[in-house]
Amino acid sequence: MKIQESAENYLEAILMIQQQKGSCRSIDVAQFLEFSKPSVSRAMSLLRENGYVVMDDGGLLNLTGSGREIAERIFERHELLTEWLTHLGVSPDTAQADACRIEHVISVETFDRIKAFIAQKD
Repeated sequence: MKIQESAENYLEAILMIQQQKGSCRSIDVAQFLEFSKPSVSRAMSLLRENGYVVMDDGGLLNLTGSGREIAERIFERHELLTEWLTHLGVSPDTAQADACRIEHVISVETFDRIKAFIAQKD
């Protein structure tokens, strides 16, 4: 199932925050993405309704299986593309920004071929 780029960004942000801090709340997502609290609250509501995120009684966000799968896929793309672009001589800031855009539109086939190509070079 194809989800919107914004949803992928939210899921990836939750994963990254959990990796950094051990837990994640909506306020953490708002600060991380530099979005307003109401915008994040609405997005979290939609992600919960669609079964990608659950919130416990203490307000902690947790990815469901399908939410984690999407977040990990996007995060892997982001990391590999950033590293690859940087290796090609792109400045780290530009590589990071470009990877963030590319990670959402690149096909599975193309990403897998880039990944295999990079693995051959190592």
